Amino acid sequence: MDQIFGIIERITFHNLENGFTVAKLKAPRNSTLLTVVGVFPELQPGESVRCTGTWKNNKSHGMQFEAQSFHIEPPTELKDIQKYLESGSIKGIAHSYAEKIVKKFGTKTLEVIEKEPERLLDIPGIGQKRLDKIKECWSSQKAIRNVVIFLQRYGISPTYAQKIYRIYGDDAIEKVQENPFHLARNITGIGFKMADDIAENMGFTKDAPMRVDAGIEYVLQECANLGHVCYPRDLFLPLVEEKLAVENALIQQRIEALFQEGRIHLTEGLIWIKSLYLAELGIARELQRLLTSPCQLRTIDTQKAITWSEDRLRLKLAPTQADAVQKSLEEKLHIITGGPGTGKSTITKAILLITSVLTRRIILTAPTGRAAKRMTEITGQMAFTIHSLLQYDFKAGGFKRNRDNPLECDLIIIDEASMIDTYLMYQLLKAIPSESKVLLIGDVHQLPSVGPGCVLNDCIESQKIPSSFLTKIFRQAEGSKIITNAHKINQGEFPDLHGGEKSDFFFIRAEKPEDVRNEVLSLVSKRLPEEYHFNPLSQIQVLAPMKRGIVGIDQLNLSLQDVLNPQQHYLMLGGKRLGCGDKVMQIRNNYSKEVYNGDIGKILSIDGEEKEVVILFEEREVLYAFHELDEIVLAYATSVHKFQGSECPCVIMVVHTSHFIMLRRNLLYTGITRGKKLVILVGTPQAVAIAVSNDKENKRHTALKDEIIHSLGNNSSDGEIRKHEKFEL
Repeated sequence: MDQIFGIIERITFHNLENGFTVAKLKAPRNSTLLTVVGVFPELQPGESVRCTGTWKNNKSHGMQFEAQSFHIEPPTELKDIQKYLESGSIKGIAHSYAEKIVKKFGTKTLEVIEKEPERLLDIPGIGQKRLDKIKECWSSQKAIRNVVIFLQRYGISPTYAQKIYRIYGDDAIEKVQENPFHLARNITGIGFKMADDIAENMGFTKDAPMRVDAGIEYVLQECANLGHVCYPRDLFLPLVEEKLAVENALIQQRIEALFQEGRIHLTEGLIWIKSLYLAELGIARELQRLLTSPCQLRTIDTQKAITWSEDRLRLKLAPTQADAVQKSLEEKLHIITGGPGTGKSTITKAILLITSVLTRRIILTAPTGRAAKRMTEITGQMAFTIHSLLQYDFKAGGFKRNRDNPLECDLIIIDEASMIDTYLMYQLLKAIPSESKVLLIGDVHQLPSVGPGCVLNDCIESQKIPSSFLTKIFRQAEGSKIITNAHKINQGEFPDLHGGEKSDFFFIRAEKPEDVRNEVLSLVSKRLPEEYHFNPLSQIQVLAPMKRGIVGIDQLNLSLQDVLNPQQHYLMLGGKRLGCGDKVMQIRNNYSKEVYNGDIGKILSIDGEEKEVVILFEEREVLYAFHELDEIVLAYATSVHKFQGSECPCVIMVVHTSHFIMLRRNLLYTGITRGKKLVILVGTPQAVAIAVSNDKENKRHTALKDEIIHSLGNNSSDGEIRKHEKFEL
């Protein structure tokens, strides 16, 4: 093996995801810059590095030194120290400050920053706030680098090493050595496979109890990611056996052990993540509490009230609408479900008008920001997202609003209820006071929630919750092909693909994936903005069933980015290319930033020196550090699931046979009902036919329906609810 030593002159390439780096190195007594390649933490110009490896002749780039191991040393020469500080690696030290600091402290600059950072206050322009930032960055950078170098020997990339440090802090190395499988649970992006590889490198055997335990919990979580709240035990065991390649008897033994430890739950024939079991149990008990508690509002003559509301709203409710209003006023808890154009909004306005005479304590809420905004526009009253309504408490690690600190309302109307998953529904129901009326509104024919469960459907199927079903399309909606085609699809009929001059629904036939992509690009960038004056970023949304392929979400995003937001300079992070002006989406709930899964925003600025990005979400600017951008993806195109609960003036949906595995009736139905003014399907009639004929939903394993029947049938007491409180997560 050869060795080289020199000073980093510049970084030609660095992949944050895997740490692969191409650097130019200035060796002593050598006028030619050497090319060094290898997996490094973030090297900075001015640092000295000693590498062990081999020289190889690259056909495209000439001689390169492939580093197998390395040792990094801080710069010692004045020009190298200044270059190091100017690199932007230390937040708070810009180009002008680097020059001043080096001029004042000379070769002792780094020693001053390390041991006497307060002396930096002598530099004009550096105040306490900037100094605190410099100290914090210097300290964490030093610790992160030690963690990165240690973890690299086990195949952990610098990006993940930094994430591990941010979660575990100074105990990172010790925590990983103790149980590497915790990485799969605690570090976003590290799945069981990666944690398993790390554990194997550390010498853990395949039948190690902690490996089998982690594998069981991993497969359970994968089931939850697919929407299952629980899973049949006889189907679950083969999944774990295949994943772990260990004996069935050992798996069964560890399942029992995990159950005894309270980490999972077992019922007859079913296996659960403990928190999901408690959430389903809790939903049933909270529904029972709400249904059997007396109502705060005084009783009224509902027929007179409905007639009065018709006069005030200047309309005549259809019999099905009037019946839904009457039941909502008379029942303690009621569900209204129906497709587009069936009058859900009219019913909501009538109920609000009548109830507002009885009380001012009315709350409107929905799962997403866009759904809440639409609810506000329809009713004229402020609606809140469920997350903002419940108020997350960072110290306690849960919502501030709960059974002990309930919401203040006599009526709560919950829109887009089909989108609410098991966890969130439990938290919401807990916070509703016992004397309050509850109205759930949704469309059970849409895709189920992104999170586990199918709560609204289970509530209806239990037949224990009073429900109204709206099927009639009203006159004002009959002229809309979006609505009529949505109902045709829902009923298993092939939609009318022949758009007229004033139609709001069109089909563009494109057989090849390349032709589909070109049609989409042309529509978004030219034809629709010119003909309909739609803003390509804010008024057009492209939807696709799958991520991969030429007409998958990932490739469509890159193509649309090139057309709609071409730029000279992009931020490259973890294989993602982000630029100012890009349309982006948050893909996980972030309570600290109050930004949630599915929220769409626009990048306003990228600060390379401070390593920060500002994104605008619904007129609110949110700051992200570079390392937090794994929560952000491009959103020129997105999945139907991610756009559920949102609407856009124009929706373009890819419907192609290359996505046949995902083509289902409820996906097509949900996709086209996202368009308010115009929907365009691009693809093949065969793909549309596949989707319409495929009404086999991916059945989600839940037990909520049975639990509701059991709870309401047995008239459980509040004491029974509270005895499970200590298990809540």
